[in-house]
Amino acid sequence: MKHLAAYLLLSLGGNSSPSEKDIKTVLESVGIEADDDRLKSLISELKGKDLQELIAKGSSKLASVPSGGGGGGAAASGGAAAGGAAAAEEKEEEKEEEKEESDEDMGFGLFD
Repeated sequence: MKHLAAYLLLSLGGNSSPSEKDIKTVLESVGIEADDDRLKSLISELKGKDLQELIAKGSSKLASVPSGGGGGGAAASGGAAAGGAAAAEEKEEEKEEEKEESDEDMGFGLFD
C-alpha cells in the first residue's frame, strides 16, 4: 500500500510514469524502506495504464461491497437467548447504577 501511495503522489505531482527510483526516493524521505519485489510488481502492473480509469473501476467495485454493521446483533441476541439473558439484565442494571452515581458525584447531570 505504501508503494501505491507513493506512486499516486508522484502521479498527482505531474510524473505520469514514476520509476522505481522515484518511488524509493519518496518512501525514503519519510523513513520507509521500499520492498524491491513489491515495487517491481507494482510498476509492472501499472505500466501503460491510465490511473484515472483504474480509480474509476475500483470505485465502482467498492460501491458494490456491502458495508453494514448488522452482523453483530444476531450473535449477541443468540447468546442472550441461550441463557445469558439474566446476566445481561444484571449487567445493564449495574451500568445504570454506576451512571447515576457518577452524575451525583459531579453535582450535576447531563440534562439538568
